Amino acid sequence: MLVRVTGSHHVFKHPKSKDIVTVPHPKKDLGKGLVRAIYKGAGWKPD
Repeated sequence: MLVRVTGSHHVFKHPKSKDIVTVPHPKKDLGKGLVRAIYKGAGWKPD
């Protein structure tokens, strides 16, 4: 669930665990390392 937008960053909070993940919203693609970190922070496993 999107909680807030600060500049170019979107902050999401998991509705059950209350974990927070901050995702930049750039005008270009995200790097592989950043995508892996976002997946890890969200508790997801990359395909």
